[in-house]
Amino acid sequence: MNKSTNDIVAKIKAQVIDTVEAALKAANIEAELPEIEVEVPADKAHGDFSTNTAMKLTRLLKQPPRAIAQTLLDSFDFSGTYIERAEIAGPGFINFFLNPAWRYDGLRAIGEMGNQFGKTEFGKGKKVMVEFVSANPTGPMHMGNARGGALGDSLACAMQWAGFDVTKEFYVNDAGAQIEKFGISLEARYIQLIKGEDAIEFPEDGYQGDDIREHAKNFIEIHGDKYIDADVETRRKALVDYALELNIAALERDLAKYRIIYDVWFRESTIHANGEVAETIEALRKSGLTYEADGALWLKTTEFGCEKDEVLIRANGFPTYFAVDIAYHRNKFEKRGFDQVINVWGADHHGHVARMKGAMDAIGVDSSKLDVAIIQLVRLMRNGEVARMSKRTGKMITMSDLIDEIGVDAARFFFNFRQAGSHLDFDLDLAVAQNSENPVFYVQYAHARICSILRNLAAEGISCKPIAEVDLSLLTAPEEEALIEKLVSLPQEIIAVAQTMEPSKLTRYVLELAGMFHAFYTACRVKCDDDALMQARLTLCNATRTVISNVLEILRIDAPEKM
Repeated sequence: MNKSTNDIVAKIKAQVIDTVEAALKAANIEAELPEIEVEVPADKAHGDFSTNTAMKLTRLLKQPPRAIAQTLLDSFDFSGTYIERAEIAGPGFINFFLNPAWRYDGLRAIGEMGNQFGKTEFGKGKKVMVEFVSANPTGPMHMGNARGGALGDSLACAMQWAGFDVTKEFYVNDAGAQIEKFGISLEARYIQLIKGEDAIEFPEDGYQGDDIREHAKNFIEIHGDKYIDADVETRRKALVDYALELNIAALERDLAKYRIIYDVWFRESTIHANGEVAETIEALRKSGLTYEADGALWLKTTEFGCEKDEVLIRANGFPTYFAVDIAYHRNKFEKRGFDQVINVWGADHHGHVARMKGAMDAIGVDSSKLDVAIIQLVRLMRNGEVARMSKRTGKMITMSDLIDEIGVDAARFFFNFRQAGSHLDFDLDLAVAQNSENPVFYVQYAHARICSILRNLAAEGISCKPIAEVDLSLLTAPEEEALIEKLVSLPQEIIAVAQTMEPSKLTRYVLELAGMFHAFYTACRVKCDDDALMQARLTLCNATRTVISNVLEILRIDAPEKM
């Protein structure tokens, strides 16, 4: 059994709930329970865990919080738990103090579960989709895509560890205005390459990248001037059909290089072809929240708290991106049955959240099932200055350029090092530094250092005994106790990531863990004359290696054995 802090927190919560329910029943009060919160106090003098439930019950029970806390305390039954005692503190906190056995049982769980430690059934039975990156397939991926990719992929993996049934999806915008512009841009370059630059003016809002010219050039090598006299629709379709598949394949390759493998690549064109866009428009009409004006069909998004209403069908009869996006989300919930959908969107989509949630309610989907993680902008820094150009090409730094320059490990760690909603200054020099100032290096070095310790002792004929034969109660130094408590909290950390959609919790956790291991190693000699103590410390080293490796696995970062 996983003897993690999550188990202990769950048991404390259950006991608090049972006791509160009994107290309410005794007082003939029927009411919805407040959310029960159990947290780790910042000061260990205040116990191992604490709850403020008594203060939340004050209005309901019409009693002082300390009196409520005393009632709860008198009703607690600690038999069969790790709780040694509990006491009231401050205005009505209840602080729980645990028997040291919980640490040792937690350490044994790590040894028994190995690379499975951290996994729980918290989200069992819940089907979740995480859709992220979904970059426009008309060009290369940029820094926002790189940050969204690291966050979305790590979040999806953490949710899998937390027991959710997770699907990772890339939404391919292979229809609509951007594809039309893509075709016009390709056509202009195609004609210019065959007839000369003056033969056709390149559209002012066209895609200017060299990739468009390269596609047109390669298309000519295959088809020559076959399409030069074809009608516009045929010519553009041939060019788009050729170039779009190459771009999508390139996206897939670059993302795989970034260690992102999707379960589903969902094409927008499918919901146009199968009639789901039209179905969704009809469902919105039936909601009574649409109206016609200026030849267009509008949705009353002002009723969802938005500043203005939004067009669903333009005057030319074509659906807007918003309408198609509603149909896509309807597909996620109604057609494929996801219980929760998480979208990772860029900062420019912030205003889209309220109207999309409102649209879900309008078509009968519970909008609370749709969650959106907004990622803020990234600023690349080199030598203390903003870096806008690739050193290799002298042009914009793409996601692929970044990975080539600093490596996947640094990219994924750094992009998850700050909360998604905060702006990120990405220090390119720090990301490649081989020293303790570089957080990913520091964490990987801790893992490699433990592997080196175990390897060197094994060379001397000293190896870890089976954990059942090790006396873990010898681990009483403050650095040892602190390290164990950090280790066994991993399942709770993973659940917190799933609940908050913040993988940055894991990068901070593993960085703190690495620091605590280095502190332990400095204070506590692993190889010592006391064989029993040495075995206990070897077990602690091995558990630390396991937990660091498991966290890096979730983040898709290498855990090197040598550095």
